[in-house]
Amino acid sequence: MTSNAEPTKYQHTALSDTQMLINLGPQHPATHGIMRLEVVLEGEKVVDVVPHIGYLHRCFEKHASQLPYPQIIPFVDRMDYLAAINSEHAFAMGVEKMLGITEQIPRRVEYIRVLLAELNRLASHMIAIGTYGIDLGSKTAFLWLMRDREYILRLLEWVTGARMLYNYIWIGGLYYDLPAGFETKCADFMQYLQPRLAEIDILLTDNPIFIQRTAGIGVLPLVTAINYAISGPMLRASGLRIDLRRVDAYSVYPELEFEIPIGQGMMGKVGDCWDRNWIRVQECKESIKIIAQCLAFLTKEGNANRTFDPQKIVPKKVLVPEQDCYTRAENPRGEVGFFFRATENKAIPYRCKARTPSFSNLSVLPQLAKGGTVADLVAILGSIDIVVGEIDR
Repeated sequence: MTSNAEPTKYQHTALSDTQMLINLGPQHPATHGIMRLEVVLEGEKVVDVVPHIGYLHRCFEKHASQLPYPQIIPFVDRMDYLAAINSEHAFAMGVEKMLGITEQIPRRVEYIRVLLAELNRLASHMIAIGTYGIDLGSKTAFLWLMRDREYILRLLEWVTGARMLYNYIWIGGLYYDLPAGFETKCADFMQYLQPRLAEIDILLTDNPIFIQRTAGIGVLPLVTAINYAISGPMLRASGLRIDLRRVDAYSVYPELEFEIPIGQGMMGKVGDCWDRNWIRVQECKESIKIIAQCLAFLTKEGNANRTFDPQKIVPKKVLVPEQDCYTRAENPRGEVGFFFRATENKAIPYRCKARTPSFSNLSVLPQLAKGGTVADLVAILGSIDIVVGEIDR
């Protein structure tokens, strides 16, 4: 991958008489954001693809080196803006680990964090599955999923006051407790949503046309996935059962029961575009299970405490002892991690670097696309499920 400030890789003199250089993007629906793909074609066959990034630079790491830890959280939201709660969770866990207060976080706080993180995971996967349907010509699936995602956004807005960029998970606690009646509304919606996902399987996942466009296309071998540091649904689609919610056992995930689906291979080729979409549909079903368990805990007698103060142990001023620390969590797109370098009990980190899954996942695109067609390139890129804000960060 190259920055948009760098010169074009392929000059006209580097192409043969039968080759053509085209640009897909930087503003094109198939690029899923402001990104440019420099594509070398021979007829309809893809010879090479070079992703050019840097069109949506968020300056996250520069902001983070100038601000106190609590004021960084709104900038964390703006990297993966489709799964802000999940990124907030990882960031807050990292600072809490450096402060040594991880074990002091109340269980109600942890269950609320996981509840909202899984709601956000559902909303993010709905965008991924729905827009992938549009990429391949299925508009109905997109409309159905956006209808249901809207209800999730309303639930998140009810709790946090925002639809996408929340600043809800604070270091040591939460901005607010859950509003009265939230658990009931959320449980009702989960009962409604479960059969809707079965409809998506019929309409999209098991659709013969969809299978023809995705099965056996963009196959990502497991060895290649590991070499490119692929994570999340892309890695699990290639057959490796790794999920940081299980591997790192953070927050209250060890107390929850859920499965980790891996690629099945519709045409006998594990790790193709079909597998990557199928994994996300299955993860939506698992998130519903996790949400149901969180709601059961939060409504259990003795846990439903409306006088609970979620800011009780939130530090008035965050002064972190000198150290280096890395923490990570399972974002809907894979491993999101934060490396901190703290010096001399200062309120501002000397260094805060983000490890974002979309950046690593996009890097394998040229490997997957070579030898395919332009239509396959669109299918492969859509199956990666990138968010350009966290690539450029």
